[in-house]
Amino acid sequence: MINIPAPKLKELLLKDGLLTAEQFDQVTQDAVEAGKSVVEALLSRNLITRDYFEELFSRYFGVPLIRLDTGNIDPGILALLPEETARQRRVVLFKKNPDGSIDVAMEDPSNLVDVDFLERYLNAKVNPYLASPGELSKGFSLYSQAAAHSFKKIIEDNVAASLQVGAKSAEETAREVPIVATVDNLVSYAISLRASDIHLEVFDEFLQVRYRIDGVLHEMLKIPKQVHPAITARIKLLGGLKLDEHARPQDGRFRYEAGGDVIDIRVAVMPTYYGEKVEMRLLRTTERALSFSELGLSEETTKLLEENIKKSYGMVLICGPTGSGKTTTLYTVLSVLNRPTVNIVTIEDPIEYDVKLVNQTQVNPAAGISFANGLRAILRQDPNVIMVGEIRDSETAEIATQAALTGHLVLSSLHTNDAPTAIPRFIDMGIPPFLVAAVLNCLMAQRLVRRIHLDCIESYEPDPATIKIIEEQLNSLGVPSDKVDVPNRFYRGKGCAVDNFTGYEGRLGIYELLNVTETIRKIIIDPSFSLDKLKQTARAEGMITMFEDGLRKAGQGVTTIDEVLRVIRE
Repeated sequence: MINIPAPKLKELLLKDGLLTAEQFDQVTQDAVEAGKSVVEALLSRNLITRDYFEELFSRYFGVPLIRLDTGNIDPGILALLPEETARQRRVVLFKKNPDGSIDVAMEDPSNLVDVDFLERYLNAKVNPYLASPGELSKGFSLYSQAAAHSFKKIIEDNVAASLQVGAKSAEETAREVPIVATVDNLVSYAISLRASDIHLEVFDEFLQVRYRIDGVLHEMLKIPKQVHPAITARIKLLGGLKLDEHARPQDGRFRYEAGGDVIDIRVAVMPTYYGEKVEMRLLRTTERALSFSELGLSEETTKLLEENIKKSYGMVLICGPTGSGKTTTLYTVLSVLNRPTVNIVTIEDPIEYDVKLVNQTQVNPAAGISFANGLRAILRQDPNVIMVGEIRDSETAEIATQAALTGHLVLSSLHTNDAPTAIPRFIDMGIPPFLVAAVLNCLMAQRLVRRIHLDCIESYEPDPATIKIIEEQLNSLGVPSDKVDVPNRFYRGKGCAVDNFTGYEGRLGIYELLNVTETIRKIIIDPSFSLDKLKQTARAEGMITMFEDGLRKAGQGVTTIDEVLRVIRE
């Protein structure tokens, strides 16, 4: 993490009026005790933005900021430094000057060790420029483009070589060099594309490989079905699964290091008609928790959420389907609450990020650790804050409710389509309405939409058909379309080589937060409880629906209206 000496950082922040001396001193103390940098603590608490800090850093060190124009980067200059080294050092070479010096985009230009390394490695003077993680990702994508040309050939060559191998046991085949290289390339290429999942699906004539990137599946290649048993055996071997078991589902995990990143890979193998299907979930264990603004929460929603998570007891639920970013939001909440004076204990499945000073427990059915009995054990650990990865059953819901009633703040997730529906879902789990009303602080539902790639963004006027679809969607939510400002211009990405011609790069959330006020509590405990009445009252009290939040972001050029409609309708 790039840094400015704490006394100077304090002076600059106070001069810009962003916080008081007391706030800075408290953040500094908490950061030291938590093993974080002061900048990380400031970012995670939304006290400063990353853009502001980069401008501050540039001003303080006299290092220019750079926005990389990937179209003008000479591949020959880029190739002077191997991709693995570039990613590990967080640098991108982008220009060679007439005097022989090389311009380098760096995440931390103040890191003299990296500057010295580059000058010795390149045998040239290095001119450091400050680049954001997003800008560096654009540079790294050029490596990925080069890799894309060779990826299929590498796989094809290794598959062809593996087909020449004679009959051997499953374990021996899994250790053969061509199979090892094939699986290694499948994983490393997925990581370079920042894919979240790898799907290996076997059919009657071929094995299909698909990557999920920014929430959308992309077909990468098809390979001969004959190598399917060997590839599956290799992945089973890595994941610690039984190689001779083919009739039952199996789950495992292994770790993979790539360019300084440690990737935790969850493996799920399931028998299908033509053979075993393999799914690998890629979790980057070294990533920091994002701030609320980086997640995409508006100032109003952030304020309400912070008010509710800072209460000493009660329950905060994050709602949405699988893959909607609920766990990432929970980790951000944990990072805000994480203080040396607060005892935070979690029960998760799986543990996706390692959080300093937080006691994290992994669900392990084989060892008898479920969400329910893990939660019982947590209550004997004198916690202030409890995070339950997911409330799936009545037993877990009951224990979590009791914990929230007895002086603990409970954070968890629930599978519902929107925030209001979580209330009848909780009641269906056997929790009496009066207890639901008593324990709930707030409910927040979310979806993930793809961000427009800003380097190829364009605006356009929506056609009448699009306006009609928007109005119909608002009406279906009980939101009068004449009460909402529908943007008269929307945005989209034209698509370019950097974003793989999708027009998108990265994701953010769209949200709706239901604040459980006294009025809402009365509706919950009313014997004639009505979900429609609950939604109408929440709207009257200021709740913005996910679609409205998405519509606003589409009008701001953050995402597209097509993306918003896609995720809302799923």
